[in-house]
Amino acid sequence: MNPQRILVIQTAFIGDVILATSLLEKLHSSYPGAHIDLLVRKGNEGLFHQHPYLNQVLIWHKKEGKYKSLLQLLGQIRQQRYDWLINLQRFGSTGFLTAFSGAKVSTGFEKNPFSFLFTESLPHRISNGFHEVDRNQELVKKHVDSTVSKPRLYPSPGDYEKLKPYQEQPYVCVAPASVWYTKQYPAERWADLIRNLPKQYKVYLLGSPDDKQLAEGIIRDSGRTDIATNLCGQLSFLASAALMEKAAMNYVNDSAPMHISSAMNAPVCAVYCSTVPEFGFGPLSDVSHIVQKQEPLHCRPCGLHGHKACPEGHFRCALDIELSQLLSVLPQS
Repeated sequence: MNPQRILVIQTAFIGDVILATSLLEKLHSSYPGAHIDLLVRKGNEGLFHQHPYLNQVLIWHKKEGKYKSLLQLLGQIRQQRYDWLINLQRFGSTGFLTAFSGAKVSTGFEKNPFSFLFTESLPHRISNGFHEVDRNQELVKKHVDSTVSKPRLYPSPGDYEKLKPYQEQPYVCVAPASVWYTKQYPAERWADLIRNLPKQYKVYLLGSPDDKQLAEGIIRDSGRTDIATNLCGQLSFLASAALMEKAAMNYVNDSAPMHISSAMNAPVCAVYCSTVPEFGFGPLSDVSHIVQKQEPLHCRPCGLHGHKACPEGHFRCALDIELSQLLSVLPQS
């Protein structure tokens, strides 16, 4: 196969979309002359501003008329006459787009309810040591070589220029929030970390505008307003990525900022509470540290994604993590 027009579909949350960039890297290296398009949900398109390997980014306005937008997308996709459509999602909406896309080859996972209409469908494996980037590579393995590419983001020169004032001395980044309560290291523990960081480091708290109040409380409780700055909601995805790239360490939950670190090959300390890296979403940076409760818990992991509250009521998977575990990953001066 020598496709000239390729569409990749990944309309899940931001972390999944970042990991899908591994496939964009692989497709570009395998078919450097192909036009590669990407379909994402509204809100995630900012990750791909001026991306060097993408022809265009299609957007599903899921919250602004889910099915109307879906039908409009189908018309747009059919007009493009793709040679190859690769669907990384396992849900019916994107399966519908894939099945009726008119693409010469349509590839996706067997778990998708429309997979019986795809030209190629493969199993979706969750097993120890099998990362999400490996699962995505499985979909295309018969058409590319066996090397799995790392995910990658591409901040612009303007993003890097904007960050220079924040990089005049060594710094660490802390991304304290998560969509799920049981994936989020407690705020008072983040405050304790900042309180005990070596004095030579500045600290930047990163997140969305919705995380601003959480970050303010963490800085206040840490008592380190002299070194800590709340940047939640002030930086774009790509500017945040550029800042994380040069940090001495990035402290994150099992959430999107961990995958941003992977895509920038930035040093990262990933704190796992209710989930475990064996699910296949662990950090991929060359300098990666995983911090989790050292002794097993009968209730951990309690699910693939997380919960709004600890099902057992004690949240020991987070509260039993010790401060020394986080401090020990800092590079020695």
